[in-house]
Amino acid sequence: MATKGEQFSGLSVALVTPLRNGEVDYTVFAEQIEFQVAAGTTCLCPVGTTGESPTLSHSEHERVIAFVCETAAGRIKVMPGTGSNSTAEAISLTKFAEKVGADAALQVAPYYNKPTQQGFYEHYKALAEASGLPQCIYNIPGRTGKNIEPETIARLAELENIDLVKEATGSMDQASAIISSTNLTVLSGDDSLTLPLMSIGAKGVVSVVGNIVPQDVLALIAAFESGNLAEAQKVHHKLFPLCRDMLGLSTNPIPVKAAMKMLGRDPGELRLPMTVLTESEEASLRGTLAEYGLL
Repeated sequence: MATKGEQFSGLSVALVTPLRNGEVDYTVFAEQIEFQVAAGTTCLCPVGTTGESPTLSHSEHERVIAFVCETAAGRIKVMPGTGSNSTAEAISLTKFAEKVGADAALQVAPYYNKPTQQGFYEHYKALAEASGLPQCIYNIPGRTGKNIEPETIARLAELENIDLVKEATGSMDQASAIISSTNLTVLSGDDSLTLPLMSIGAKGVVSVVGNIVPQDVLALIAAFESGNLAEAQKVHHKLFPLCRDMLGLSTNPIPVKAAMKMLGRDPGELRLPMTVLTESEEASLRGTLAEYGLL
């Protein structure tokens, strides 16, 4: 059955933000975008969690969105993170993204202030009314402090341009409730759950590991969609140690930036309060990359 945000089915990559000497490195950023275009990735998601959006200034955030849209030039979809714990700020960023040519907006649940379910509803309703872009609800209670309950998401699904959910609760029950009660396009927000979530009706993933091996994530999705479950399982198990390390070794995006550097695609430094891997964590990651066949 077709879902509301069907055009975003497949692989979206949560891009890291290359930083050098305290500034965004747009030369390396352009290389990253070309890497994803060449891989056949469906959509780019800059300035999300992986893009260190909490530490970018407002002007940097806007500049990154504009740059990615401009560089993508219609060759690949762009769904930037425009969410905030301030509804007015989220509306402002979303309108900017629409103006510079984004295809959708990734809206993290308001964090820290822990809204009621009615507060979540009113926040997303205001965003949907303020912009014509398809809106993707990004539900990640481990980061934001509070879950958007399935019943609230079902209410939001009735609004015209609430089209997608990035499902990062880790709960198959929550995902099942959303998929069975709405026609929203659900994307996995956790690489290691892409196949399990697709098995119950999700349509793809917003991926961290896609920064490194987009072709393998695409292969998993294609195998599942063609009905070749054995192949999909094989790719899932191959990917799993890499997926585990990206989110388990340290806080995202610390491991993925380290991995990209090891693979000769150095995205530069992290911005405080993010800090680099310890020596033992780095050795563990290097081992995983070697075992995968990347080093």
